Amino acid sequence: MSKIVCFGEVLWDIFPDKTKIGGAPLNVALRLNAFGNNVTMVSAIGQDALGAKLLEYIESNGLNTSCIQVTETNNTGEVKVTLNKKGSATYNITYPSAWDKINLTKAISLAVKNADALVFGSLITRDNVSKSTLYNLIEYSKYNIFDINLRPPHYSKDILMYLMQKADFIKFNDDELYEVAGFLNSKYNSLEQNLKFIAEETKTKHICVTKGAHGAVLFYDDALYYNSGYQIKVKDTVGAGDSFLAALVSKLLNGENPQEAIDFACGVGALVAQSEGANPKLSLEEINTFINP
Repeated sequence: MSKIVCFGEVLWDIFPDKTKIGGAPLNVALRLNAFGNNVTMVSAIGQDALGAKLLEYIESNGLNTSCIQVTETNNTGEVKVTLNKKGSATYNITYPSAWDKINLTKAISLAVKNADALVFGSLITRDNVSKSTLYNLIEYSKYNIFDINLRPPHYSKDILMYLMQKADFIKFNDDELYEVAGFLNSKYNSLEQNLKFIAEETKTKHICVTKGAHGAVLFYDDALYYNSGYQIKVKDTVGAGDSFLAALVSKLLNGENPQEAIDFACGVGALVAQSEGANPKLSLEEINTFINP
């Protein structure tokens, strides 16, 4: 299996009635690890009770935590999550949090140099400290996987463009695709045309776009692969896209056929969306039975 570094936020999702561990890069890391990959999480937590509990959870799930920094200066990250009647989430993200201040170290640089891939999102660039560390790491990485995660007001067009040009693989949802295509002055209307337009503008050979209940489309080495989604009753969408990305990346990095990879990823994303929280336990048997009933 692959050796992967996930860089970015680790935090607590605060729902009206409960508290859950989250952060998109951590959700991806946990699912990648569950699929048997060797995963190192790079982040920062506060020297507080929430940080200690978070670190204990990450360690108990088998991730390498040697590159998670502990700081006295900032608290462990928290996000207030609000769900609408359809289960879709909106987020209020505390700033600054410990993960905004990830410092570059030799250990982190070495972990990335020795990995098969580096996974990161756009939210981590909202603070110059973590952004500077990421900009260094993407120069060492063999394969950069950019999970565009637009959380207003925590992104800028210039940063997104820079990271897309550095990426080997970009993941959007459909709203994000059209927003990015718009600021690149695309003249196209269809998803596929805009996807290929962005691929040409950024010189990126691998792009995936999720379409919610309607599945996803994968552009991989000049070919398009589709999955139209699975019928489920959504409980909440928190973490569904993260697990989708982890499933897709795990299959592709380990040499699976792109069509099989996107079918598997859509199945995993759907199972997470019909479960509570970002990281429900899923067995391969359960996933395969769901995809092929």
